[in-house]
Amino acid sequence: MGIYASDLREWIIKPYLQGLGEYSEVAENLLLGTAAQESLLGLHCFCAQTKGLGLYRITAEKHRELWDNYLVQFPDLASQQRGLASQQQFLKDPHGELITNLTYTTGMAWMIYRRAAIETSKPLDLPAIAQLWANHFDNGTGTARNADEFIQTYRSLVMGTCNKRVA
Repeated sequence: MGIYASDLREWIIKPYLQGLGEYSEVAENLLLGTAAQESLLGLHCFCAQTKGLGLYRITAEKHRELWDNYLVQFPDLASQQRGLASQQQFLKDPHGELITNLTYTTGMAWMIYRRAAIETSKPLDLPAIAQLWANHFDNGTGTARNADEFIQTYRSLVMGTCNKRVA
């Protein structure tokens, strides 16, 4: 499958963050870079080795843990996030939403960053965004994080296809 970086930015990430009232260019670029790094923008939506699911390769265990230990503390936020999921499919296979529902999985990826209370209101360059990913994106896979690799992936998959760029 796969998705163009510009489409992911304009149709999924930006509207999600705006709807949540947490939009910033840093948050937008962080989520876009995370999707690029984790799944090559959806080219690989399941990793058998790490059990990572969807654009952001969030494991079923991390998904459950985010609901049980983080979102439970914020009922309004949990309700908003649950509202993004399919009514019937979520009840049958909640972890499947991480693969099939781009807005929902983007929201869960944002919950990982939100939980870490990262600062996204000040402009950051690409190396700083890569460092945020390396330090805070725990999707449950246990995969080593390399900020330089994030930068290379961002430059190759995002910068050539999006109008907005990071220095």
